[in-house]
Amino acid sequence: MQLIDLLVGFIRDGGPFMYPILFVGAIASAVGAERLIKLMRVRRANQKMWDKLHPVLVDADFDTAREMTASDSSTVSQLLSLGLEREGTVRRREDIEIAMEEGMMEIIPQLEKRTAYIALFANVATLLGLLGTILGLIAAFSAVASANPAEKADLLSASISVAMNTTAFGLMVAIPLLILHAYLVARTGEIVDSLEMASVKTLNVISRHAKRQHESLKPAA
Repeated sequence: MQLIDLLVGFIRDGGPFMYPILFVGAIASAVGAERLIKLMRVRRANQKMWDKLHPVLVDADFDTAREMTASDSSTVSQLLSLGLEREGTVRRREDIEIAMEEGMMEIIPQLEKRTAYIALFANVATLLGLLGTILGLIAAFSAVASANPAEKADLLSASISVAMNTTAFGLMVAIPLLILHAYLVARTGEIVDSLEMASVKTLNVISRHAKRQHESLKPAA
């Protein structure tokens, strides 16, 4: 309770700009929490599905693989289903690869959605803190100009101390948000890398299977 009372007093003493900073921090935290939960779920679902799907692909059982990806909602299933659909209708690796690249172009924006706003909110919190400090200093110097000379030093130091609270609070909000943004970007990159790995492995399996089929159809010399 003492820490909460201290924080409440700090915000109250900092002036009106403390509340917009607090609002920005709350919105950004909510967005960050939603993105973090989303990425964790996507990563867990992808890993679970890939562990089941990979042995089926290695066995070149593409019909079963198509059924598995069609009935699953994970992003790795969405991606590989596009390539597996082409596997039975086209022979060229490039056509299958293009289909999965198109899928990646749809998946990546969904993974990155709203993440950039966290960095934006961090910058906004910093700028609001600076703006609050500048306006507070302007008001402080204006008040000192008409104050009793004996009180000017004390009044000025107290006013500056209060004005600097907004910059401090803006940085207190912005720094964790920037760290959270970097973490989310890293986790998104890991998911994208895992999807690319899965697509390449699937392409290689399809290519090897097609090559074996082609060789088996060659007439004996």
